[in-house]
Amino acid sequence: MTDYKTYLDNGILELRTGDLSVALDNITKSIELKNDWEISYFYRAVVHQSMNNYDEAILDYTKALQINDKMVDAYYNRAQIILIRKDIINADITKAVADLEKAIELDPKFIDALFAMAAAYKKLANYHKALEYIEKLLQIEPDAVMAKALKKLILQKYIL
Repeated sequence: MTDYKTYLDNGILELRTGDLSVALDNITKSIELKNDWEISYFYRAVVHQSMNNYDEAILDYTKALQINDKMVDAYYNRAQIILIRKDIINADITKAVADLEKAIELDPKFIDALFAMAAAYKKLANYHKALEYIEKLLQIEPDAVMAKALKKLILQKYIL
């Protein structure tokens, strides 16, 4: 088997079945055969993220975006890593905000990115900006339970 697409397809299949180390090996072989295809870097980043190898995931998302700067999910996933990491005391939330801004610019109705942006601004203690993003989300998805809950929390706890 020498086809980079076959290795990638097998890697994605293994990712879905949960065999992450085999998925990582297959996708890495795909990259070794063709190192200028953003899809392989994206999926390797997803595997790394699933394995909590956050630094490696960020590197691969970044490489994917260097090849194709229109990969909405790569911006979103890279931002998510910054927002969820507990091992970095003062994570640079502004980097996550920049990635989320780009994801929303590319897909203005990306509900998960809008919610993540609200959460990021809440972490930055910019509660009014967080509410702006919640309102944008609720215009698209009026029944979004998590957005309504975050809005209520911000209004009751931080904006009295």
